[in-house]
Amino acid sequence: MAKKKNDDKLLAQNRKSSHDYFIEETYEAGLVLTGTEIKSLRGGKANISDAFATIRNGEAFVHNMHISPFEQGNRHNPSDPTRARKLLLHKKEITKLLGLSKQEGYTIVPLKVYLKNGFAKMLIGLGKGKKNYDKRESAAKKDAQRDIQRALKERQKLPR
Repeated sequence: MAKKKNDDKLLAQNRKSSHDYFIEETYEAGLVLTGTEIKSLRGGKANISDAFATIRNGEAFVHNMHISPFEQGNRHNPSDPTRARKLLLHKKEITKLLGLSKQEGYTIVPLKVYLKNGFAKMLIGLGKGKKNYDKRESAAKKDAQRDIQRALKERQKLPR
């Protein structure tokens, strides 16, 4: 019986995205990597906090995703760590994303980079930008939820 590969190992996450956007839909896309970029990714040397995705000529690309060069790399190491990388999506998904992202206030936001069955995948989401009052409201909800959990935990600790 074959060994099971390490499924869904999280390599990078954009935590700021949930603060800045309402994520309405998510899509899983493959990443086209060159040279030793996959080795750097497996080592956790990726950053997607400033990354964004675009669609040009019927193809999806992620920009400003930083993958540090591999230390033991050779001449096939990419010279630009923030180059545009192609995303692998189905044609229907690309046309749907293109139509939705053309609407005002919508953008395509990278959420996570992870390994799935040995392949690098990126979870992208269709996000609508939050206003400042939306951000304050979501922060207040998060604080209230944290207080509720803390109170429940304290209540369980008390002996009866």
